[in-house]
Amino acid sequence: MTSPRAVSRRSTLPLGFFLFLNLAFLLAPASRAQTKDQKRSEAQLRTLHGSVINKSEDPVPSSIVYLKNVKSQSIKTYIADSSGNYKFSGLDPNVDYELHAETQDLMSSTHTISSFDSRRDIEVILKLNHKKEPSK
Repeated sequence: MTSPRAVSRRSTLPLGFFLFLNLAFLLAPASRAQTKDQKRSEAQLRTLHGSVINKSEDPVPSSIVYLKNVKSQSIKTYIADSSGNYKFSGLDPNVDYELHAETQDLMSSTHTISSFDSRRDIEVILKLNHKKEPSK
C-alpha cells in the first residue's frame, strides 16, 4: 500500500502544472505587446543618407561627414565610401541634427535635420564649396 505522503504529492503535481500553464498564457500577450512596441519604435527611427560632391558635382570619396545631435551635442562621423556615399541609421525622430562634410581644405554648408521633418528616410547631398577655416 502507498503511504499518504506519496498520494498527496501526486495530487498536487497536476495542480502545480495547471497553475504554471495559466501563468504562461497570462504573460504571453504582455511579451507580444512589448515586442510590438519595440518594433513600432524601431520603425519610427530615421535614416539619413546621401553623397558628398565637389563643385564639379563629382563624388568625393573618403571625405568625413559629421552628424551632430543638437540635444546632446554628441557627434558621429562617417567616412564616405569610394562613391562618396554616406549613411547614418537609427536616428531619433525627436531630435534635431546638424550635418556637414569636410575634406582636406574644403567643407560643405551645414544642413539642419529638424525633428519636425516627418520623413523617415532623408537624403542630403553635401557639396564641398567652402574653404575650411584654419584651426586656432
